[in-house]
Amino acid sequence: MTATGTLTLALMPGDGIGPEISRATRAVLEAAAARFGFALAFEEVAIGFAALEREGTTFPAKALEAARAADGIVLGPVSHNDYPAREAGGLNPSGELRKRLDLYANIRPARTRPGIAAPTGAAFDLVIYRENTEGFYADRNMAEGIGDLLVTEDVAVSLRRVTRAASERIARAAFAAAAARRGRVTAVHKANVLRRSDGLFLAAVRGVAAEFPDVELDEVIIDAMCAHLVRAPERFDVICTTNMYGDILSDLASELSGSLGLAASLNAGEATAMAQAQHGSAPDIAGQGVANPSSLIGSAAMLLDWLGQRRGEAALVEAGAAIGAALDIVNADPGRRCRDLGGTAGTDAFAAHVCAALG
Repeated sequence: MTATGTLTLALMPGDGIGPEISRATRAVLEAAAARFGFALAFEEVAIGFAALEREGTTFPAKALEAARAADGIVLGPVSHNDYPAREAGGLNPSGELRKRLDLYANIRPARTRPGIAAPTGAAFDLVIYRENTEGFYADRNMAEGIGDLLVTEDVAVSLRRVTRAASERIARAAFAAAAARRGRVTAVHKANVLRRSDGLFLAAVRGVAAEFPDVELDEVIIDAMCAHLVRAPERFDVICTTNMYGDILSDLASELSGSLGLAASLNAGEATAMAQAQHGSAPDIAGQGVANPSSLIGSAAMLLDWLGQRRGEAALVEAGAAIGAALDIVNADPGRRCRDLGGTAGTDAFAAHVCAALG
């Protein structure tokens, strides 16, 4: 909060459908602020192709400055796979923010919802704690340069970084979450092949497990985990894993819950956090006003809850819970859903329905 008691969020709309779902998310946040009685301000900063055209980079310095100055960040989806090379200004805003702000925990819940058919038919409620700062992700696992190398025209090498410190802190966050939920952590790995890197990750998780005697730990190999998640998602509570495995598993879990379009995501560090939709920028429907903003709105609700819990601000916690409940109410009604879920509502109309449901 600022000295005047105003919650300030850095809003970065991004590419593709990003500006549309960011506008919808902002409308819901403003309605929640009015409903729950807290002051809210936005610092909107261009990133992605809009910034590249104006400033020669997809992630200008002022974007990082705004993120550091704000209480939290709302990041729209970006089309980073279509950006030019890094040396030509094509930086991935998501990766840069995660690395430079040390947003080490990517928290991705997945649960079935009223009125939304789940492919497996089973009701479940799980959350994935994904290590967010290293692993195989080449844009954030090196102090300088990137960890994806073209050795010759016919040979490419990718480097994977796994550290005890990063593994321990994501494990500690996962165990703390499990202690407040159903008391079970599943560590996902490939230590049977990657004996040193995943072996180090597992050793760190086991060490942290000793700090939480009331939380059960089980360990599942990544390929088996994909099968178990499809067969019986209800058996899982908190899943703790490395960067790439978590990225893949969270998309699978979200689709099993009903739709990737519902998938909320929070990137959290010690000092700040960033709401970010789990899905991509969907350039094929950009500008049509039909994109489902549920994922980014749900991510913003997670951000409010995180800020409220950290600061002891009950209004923020209540607002986050109310937004989540309003999303469930609206998405349960076929007449108010977006088109990807079989409804007819456009992006702005859906946001207006969510605002109305806050009451």
